[in-house]
Amino acid sequence: MPQNTLDLAQTLIACRSLTPADSGCQEILINRLDKLGFRIEKLRFGNVDNFWARRGDTAPVLCFAGHTDVVPAGPLEQWDSDPFTPTIRDGRLYGRGAADMKSSLAAFITAIEAFVAKHADHQGSIALLITSDEEGVAVDGTVKVVETLKARGELLDYCIVGEPTCTEILGDTIKNGRRGSLSGNLTIQGVQGHIAYPHLAQNPIHIAAPVITELANTEWDQGNEYFPPTTWHISNIHAGTGATNVIPGSLNLLFNFRFSTASTAESLKNRVHEILDRYGLNYTLEWELSGNPFLTPKAELADAMSDAIVKITAIEPQLSTSGGTSDGRFIKDICAQVIEFGPRNDTIHKLNEHVEVADLDRLSSIYLLTMENLLPAKTAVTNTDGFFAALKKYFFS
Repeated sequence: MPQNTLDLAQTLIACRSLTPADSGCQEILINRLDKLGFRIEKLRFGNVDNFWARRGDTAPVLCFAGHTDVVPAGPLEQWDSDPFTPTIRDGRLYGRGAADMKSSLAAFITAIEAFVAKHADHQGSIALLITSDEEGVAVDGTVKVVETLKARGELLDYCIVGEPTCTEILGDTIKNGRRGSLSGNLTIQGVQGHIAYPHLAQNPIHIAAPVITELANTEWDQGNEYFPPTTWHISNIHAGTGATNVIPGSLNLLFNFRFSTASTAESLKNRVHEILDRYGLNYTLEWELSGNPFLTPKAELADAMSDAIVKITAIEPQLSTSGGTSDGRFIKDICAQVIEFGPRNDTIHKLNEHVEVADLDRLSSIYLLTMENLLPAKTAVTNTDGFFAALKKYFFS
């Protein structure tokens, strides 16, 4: 059983790795992996540090993926302890990144160390894909590493992303997919004028109101077995000069789709434009696709992880596609089976972010058993007399 996951998690939390800074986290991980015989490839794109590490040359390839960057801590005076001074209180480890996702990174490493110690001549390959650009704009991180691997034909069989997935207790949730994210920046033009002379103006707020109502009430799809229905929501709306006697000349509206595999980005775009055009609006609309939905049906990877969770926690995990986007949306391009599993997510990005100390070694043990399920040790015949005796008995008895 791995025993030093807590120590490593504390060391990583102490690094002020505010996105996209890595602040030494990756070097800490690399030093541990180097001792296990991993080939390390540092990949820096822009101002983002990434690395790709691999042990073994054969299939199947099992990859652990994660990020060292964290979101800002927020008001320091509202934390009960310094967010970058790992602190244990009442059986919990506090610090920015404790749940998202430095505990998972620590558990990756200690699980791999334990696995290699037990199975130095294991089948297949173990890999790690680590970035410091997940919490930020995510343009020079995992997506660039995936493009590099894809260009040279280096594909993965299985990938475990260490995002915090559990809701009530460690082991209750595995994410086997995520919804896509499609954002729109819509500007509707009117005619500015004096509010006392509305016949000389055109109020964009008024003409937008029925459009907004229809967009909000539209059923985009019904979802499917793995995904809830696609949703459309406004995140920001603005119009006017600030004066009470001026009809604004334009209205700007920001919205976002979280969409399932029952829809595509193009089908959603087309339907929005059809609605806007039907109302005869004078508008401009800019689109940004942050990621398409992805799904890993229940197969070897999910089964291996579920089996490990049951053995360590006695909990039967549920498969889920809820939540925001993750780097799994990029990794799916080179890997057929991508799942996410990590600690509880109820305090991520919050003040006093924390994990249960007792969960750290359990998490590492789950990763370890998953590896053992997917990368069994090679077997060798050591007693040839017994081997040939068995063959003789099989064929001639």
